[in-house]
Amino acid sequence: MACISITHPEVVVDPGVPIADWSLSEVGRNRATRLPGQLRDAPQAVICSAERKAIETATILAEALDLQTTVDPGLGEMDRTATGYLPPGEFEQTADDFFAQPEVSVRGWERGIDAQHRIETAVRRNLCAGADPAIAFVAHGGVGALLMASLMSAPISRAFDQPGLGSCFRFDARTWTLLSPWEPIL
Repeated sequence: MACISITHPEVVVDPGVPIADWSLSEVGRNRATRLPGQLRDAPQAVICSAERKAIETATILAEALDLQTTVDPGLGEMDRTATGYLPPGEFEQTADDFFAQPEVSVRGWERGIDAQHRIETAVRRNLCAGADPAIAFVAHGGVGALLMASLMSAPISRAFDQPGLGSCFRFDARTWTLLSPWEPIL
């Protein structure tokens, strides 16, 4: 069964708003509307994290395919509420440390191994709930990188991070193998 892991495109970054409540920017919304035409195979289900940017991306995809969106909080980005918003340079360094030390809670963030286990569990749980559909999982770059590492039976590494916001990869959920590299949503 070919599934697809999709990350939300560009968002409105507002340090005064909790990260989970950030919405898609106009550019991100426009890119998300092009997503359905880019998919090789249309998914039969769309499941997303509970974060607003993922819900908005999933809703655009689901409506274009005449599907419903299901929300699964287990698909959420790594929990970084301990720091909240970080300026870009500080965020990138903290993310580097998160991937380099997956067994450590860097600055109070969720540990990489815990976030990886959470997303693996969410994907597998949603597979068991259905009758073998092709599923689009709409989530985030960090947990997407953790899922990709798991699918490749590789150690957690930032080398598996998405090339840019709004990317996707295909995987076989039954055999737990990666089918494609990250591809940008055009």
